[in-house]
Amino acid sequence: MTKSTQPLRLLAVALLSVAVMSGCSTIKNRFSKGESDINEGVAIGTLYERGHGQMVKGRWDQAEETYKRLVAQYPYGPEAEQAQIETAYAQYKAGKNEDAITSIDRFIRTYPTHRSIAYMYYLRGLVNSNRDTVFLRKVWNLDASRRDLATLNQAFNDFSIVVNNYPNSPYADDARARMGILRDLFARHELDVGLYYLRRGAYVSAVSRARALLDTYPQSQFADDAVALMAAAYKGLGNTALYDGAMGQLKQTNPTHPYLSGRWPDFPGSLRKLNPFAGEKSPVDSVALPPPPLNK
Repeated sequence: MTKSTQPLRLLAVALLSVAVMSGCSTIKNRFSKGESDINEGVAIGTLYERGHGQMVKGRWDQAEETYKRLVAQYPYGPEAEQAQIETAYAQYKAGKNEDAITSIDRFIRTYPTHRSIAYMYYLRGLVNSNRDTVFLRKVWNLDASRRDLATLNQAFNDFSIVVNNYPNSPYADDARARMGILRDLFARHELDVGLYYLRRGAYVSAVSRARALLDTYPQSQFADDAVALMAAAYKGLGNTALYDGAMGQLKQTNPTHPYLSGRWPDFPGSLRKLNPFAGEKSPVDSVALPPPPLNK
């Protein structure tokens, strides 16, 4: 390289660097321009109406961003409070259950006496009803009653808060209906565990589960099955007196129960258990739980 060409080369490198940096900046600006930039500095009324329009169209992610921007720019006042409520609902509809729970809990802690507090407990019940179980039901078609019931128990508690603390709210009737469905699901869980013990000859444990079902969920649609389970377990234990007592109770409450004709429980065959693609099956699979009320 000659001395005369060296300055020209340095100048060319400098110009190229400036051009590259300018291009990167332009590309960055193009890709970073999103919903938050559109909402920045917008009047509170306009932001709220924009978020409402996005909710109406089912654009849950956009609505969430719009309402979050509203709260960030205007953190006080009724619009900000309502925006937090709408944010939680948008997250729930978008399937962001953990985010929705966080938003709801924050709102309940901040506004424990808010006029919409009953709705927030109700919404938390809806979210907890969907956590963990939606994937199991929709993708693998597995029964939620045979899975971890922790979030469903929390949903039951949420709905019970609505029913007991806010009985005159517009959400109390639906919350009560959902509690009934959850009770049947919990009862079915107890029955399934009891049948598991019965099949393996753990008769005392089977009786314990049947009694727990009857004591805790006496109005469940599985109450007669629990009596039949006790009869089968007592028969396995060789306790004739208790077996006759359970059979007499079953004949009185449900004279057409299939256990009385030897058709219950209908355990799945051994070959099914060897098939990894067969899925789960329970003797009570033929009993369908009623669908929950439509989500709000």
